[in-house]
Amino acid sequence: MHARIAAFEGDVSRIDELTGMIRERMSAGEEIPGAKRFLRLIDREGGRSLGITFFDSEEAIRTAEPIFEKMGDEVPEELRGRRTSVEIYEVAIDDIADGARAARMSSLEGSPGGIDEGIAFINEQIRPEVSDLTGWRGILTLADRQTGKAKTITFWDGPESLRASEARGDELRAQAAEAMGDTIASVDRYEVALHEVPAAV
Repeated sequence: MHARIAAFEGDVSRIDELTGMIRERMSAGEEIPGAKRFLRLIDREGGRSLGITFFDSEEAIRTAEPIFEKMGDEVPEELRGRRTSVEIYEVAIDDIADGARAARMSSLEGSPGGIDEGIAFINEQIRPEVSDLTGWRGILTLADRQTGKAKTITFWDGPESLRASEARGDELRAQAAEAMGDTIASVDRYEVALHEVPAAV
């Protein structure tokens, strides 16, 4: 499984309108061919959002790229925001339960050769620790084996649980970075606006 992450920034005052439009298209089976799942994360205060689309393979993402471009032309920038980047990652860990309403994304940078070790560390050390915290709703780890970049997103049942987990999350993130020799590039917090499977899948 691979994931395409499109990052946007700008005025998010109409983001709920956009989310509704995406949901309607999915219900009608009019979305991206080959897409298995959609995840949309929003930072209302920071004016940022992420659109994460899951596919069976990187090749399927490349095939769907013209459709993404067409959608970008059809949806005005004042509604979707300005696209700032598009990245493709391998889905290394995918365990998101129903009821996810908030998310914290930790971006790490390290050696490409350390990806498998890092995934094992998250599965064996980090995951058991955080899964016992109140409000835990899952984890998603994405890896780029060419650059050594990785993103781990933890999901929570709401902003209160997200905030309550911050201290422990900081400790575990530092432990993971030290164990893998990685650098913590950023830590971002989002609202989970959409997590759905298209009707056509």
